[in-house]
This record gives sequence, structure tokens and C-alpha cells, in this order.
Amino acid sequence: MKVIKYSNIHQPLIDLCKKGDANAQFEIYKLYSKAMYNTCLRIVGDTVEAEDVLQESFFKAFDKINTYRNKVSFGAWLKRIVVNASLDQLKKSKIDLISIDSIHGIKSESIEGVDFEPESVERLRWAITQLPDGYRTIVSLFYFEGYSHDEISEMLEIKSSTSRSQLTRAKQRLYEIMKVKC
Repeated sequence: MKVIKYSNIHQPLIDLCKKGDANAQFEIYKLYSKAMYNTCLRIVGDTVEAEDVLQESFFKAFDKINTYRNKVSFGAWLKRIVVNASLDQLKKSKIDLISIDSIHGIKSESIEGVDFEPESVERLRWAITQLPDGYRTIVSLFYFEGYSHDEISEMLEIKSSTSRSQLTRAKQRLYEIMKVKC
């Protein structure tokens, strides 16, 4: 079987990082830190925790950089480390994900009726920060990070149906928060 390698535009920096070059590590950090911080923040929901998770993620990435095999983009590889570190932080904080098997009567409402003008987008961002950790995590992983329910269930060690139900309840809660805020 032929292995396809991903061509990175920052491959020379990555190669230097593999040799332990601190200047190259700093350049990689500058290139990716803002996007990775935003990922951390969306998942953990706290600026101080997000900064800590970001730092830990980069330490881990540089420590494990020799395991990077160019099968995906470097950014995707790094994002997976960041997401996993963010989820680990939430597990330490004991996020509350409730199994769908333990509840009845979930309504499946969407966020219909909410207009998404620029000011509405800001209200939506604010509303997401108001969600409980479990809901915010599912919303972030599904909508912002692009993971499927199966991938989310694997990452969080929950059933796929639990991921779906959490997303449904998160959307309901967002609708309620935005309705009150309007």
C-alpha cells in the first residue's frame, strides 16, 4: 500500500523543530498559537485555562514532533493534540455529559428564528460562553472543530447518541439564552 505524505508549507521549520531548534519552535508557535488558543478557549471556556492548555499542548507537540509523519497537515496534527489536551482539562474539571439513555422527552428544536447579522453572531458567541461545559464542548467540537458525533463519542468516551442529545440540548439552551438576551 502506498503511503501518501502531506506537503507542508512550513516543512523546513518542522524539520528544524525535529532537531530541537528553539528558534524554529518559536516560529511554529507564532504561526499556530492564535488559532490553537481559540480552539482551547472554545472548549474549556476560560481564558486562563485556555492559556495553560495551549502551553501544555505546544510542549507536548514539540516533545512528540518526531512522531509526526506528514500523513495530515501539521496544523491538523497539532489541533488534535490541542483538542485532546483541552478535553483532558475538562475531564479534570469533571464536565457533565448525561447519557441519552438516562433521560426522556428531549425536544429536537433548532435555533430557527434567530437572525445571524453581525451583532447576532456576537450574541451567539456570548451565548456559547454561557453554556455548561458539556454543552459547550459538544458545540465546539461539532460546529467549530468539525468532528463527527462518532469522533466526539470516541474522544469523550461517550455514546454517539449522547453526543447527539447533548448537541440538541445545547441548541435548545442557546435558543433560550439568545431569546432572553434579545
